[in-house]
Amino acid sequence: MVCACEVAPLLPVAVERQNHGCNAAGSLRRPGFLRGAWSRRHTLVKAATPPHSVDVAVIGAGAAGLMAAGRMGQAGLRVVVFDHNDEPGRKILISGGGRCNFTHLDAAPRHYLSANPHFVKSALARYTPADFVRMVDRHHIAWHHKSPGQLFCDGSARQIVNMLMAECPAGQVTFQFGTRLTAVDHCEDRFCLATTAGAFEARSVVLATGGLSIPKLGASSFSYDVAKRFGHSLVPTRAGLVPFVLSGGPEADALRDLAGVSVPSRIKVAKETFSDALLFTHRGLSGPALLQASSYWTHGGILGIDLLPGGDALSFLTDGRRRRPRAALATVLSELLPQRLARFLTHEVEETETMANQPDRRLRGLAERIHRWQIVPAGTEGYAKAEVTCGGIDTRDLSSQNMGSRRVPGLFVIGEAVDVTGWLGGYNFQWAWSSAVAAAGGAVEHCRG
Repeated sequence: MVCACEVAPLLPVAVERQNHGCNAAGSLRRPGFLRGAWSRRHTLVKAATPPHSVDVAVIGAGAAGLMAAGRMGQAGLRVVVFDHNDEPGRKILISGGGRCNFTHLDAAPRHYLSANPHFVKSALARYTPADFVRMVDRHHIAWHHKSPGQLFCDGSARQIVNMLMAECPAGQVTFQFGTRLTAVDHCEDRFCLATTAGAFEARSVVLATGGLSIPKLGASSFSYDVAKRFGHSLVPTRAGLVPFVLSGGPEADALRDLAGVSVPSRIKVAKETFSDALLFTHRGLSGPALLQASSYWTHGGILGIDLLPGGDALSFLTDGRRRRPRAALATVLSELLPQRLARFLTHEVEETETMANQPDRRLRGLAERIHRWQIVPAGTEGYAKAEVTCGGIDTRDLSSQNMGSRRVPGLFVIGEAVDVTGWLGGYNFQWAWSSAVAAAGGAVEHCRG
């Protein structure tokens, strides 16, 4: 069956709406997805060839896209997966230091950010971390706990990619790698897709291209643009799980000398608190605690830093004055904190001044800074260094049961493209698996309905 919509060329305008069979959702014409430009003559030649017909077109061969493809293929649907990269799962391959932190056993809704905090509940409850672990075990992939609840491969992250790909041959799944989409239309009861590999038509489309983080791996706004031009709203995006950058000034310059120093910390941002390692960098602050905080931080916001979580700096310093009256303040403090950090915190005190000469007010002031140091970052390292994208396609336009569009029947959105962002530690992968399974069920129902 040839799609009723003409596969038109990319146009420099945002949307071209047509009257020959397209519904109110219209059609997508997005520049920038094709190397070079199509002439209208070239497009008409393409349109003259009958399109490849499938049940579902999955756009994006990352974690969520591969998971959804395998499930739908095993349910008997004909599935094609498109990706402009030449290989699948590129973000999986670099995750977890190359070992892939593929889930977190405590993937509860409270560990996810969204304008609608209840949206994740259904998908997470219906496909749990235990469900994914069973699949990992079935493929004989050895794994281990690195931190409480965080699961990593003993071997390589490529094992997870290979597992997801191995699930696809069990169904009718084909792949189009190194392929760019040049147009997406919704016409009557199906979608028409123009690609650099030819024309395709599908009963359903699954958007799984992720967010804007790590553009060197091919990240783009594709899913956002498709959804927006089909009438969906977007929650403003920003970089998440990303290092902070500090502005210039004496303190920022001094902090650069601490690059490479790591300490346990407790970080307060907005209404959240995170306890984990803090890492000083040449540009600012990083480490697990700061990455977590970045997802909640807004420009101009204050970070509250406790460099001695669970400790009592004042009691230690007071006792140190009694124990080592002839020692320098930095020397005593280095018993508690790394030497370079101790020197930074006491740089205003002459090295020749001994502990015996330190007044109570100075020790109280130092203890206050250790426990309640406040910093206003200049910003973050941005999408180039961000592990995730906060914000995305508004959940109000999606069904929490099957990730289906409330505006365009047969359209589904999964993974990082949705306004759902997990904490550091495997939560985002679990959202990819859970949302993919939910959408797969929805697509099967739609195609068979």
